[in-house]
Amino acid sequence: MMTNMTQVLSSMENSIKLRSKAEAERRAARAEQEKKEFLEKLMRAASSDMELDGMASKVKGSDDAVQRDQLIGFLMAGF
Repeated sequence: MMTNMTQVLSSMENSIKLRSKAEAERRAARAEQEKKEFLEKLMRAASSDMELDGMASKVKGSDDAVQRDQLIGFLMAGF
């Protein structure tokens, strides 16, 4: 009778350990997926930031060119 009870307790302990291990593996997989999604979002944000910087630089360059052309126009009008 005692052996049967020991076997039942041992079986229950193993079952609990297996469930705990499976849950830990699911949590780890979920954490890995969330990390991957976060890194993808971070890369998209960095890409967007670089694109915006490029556009801002292009606009600044155009503004500078307009100002340069206006200055040359004013200087040439004086001659």
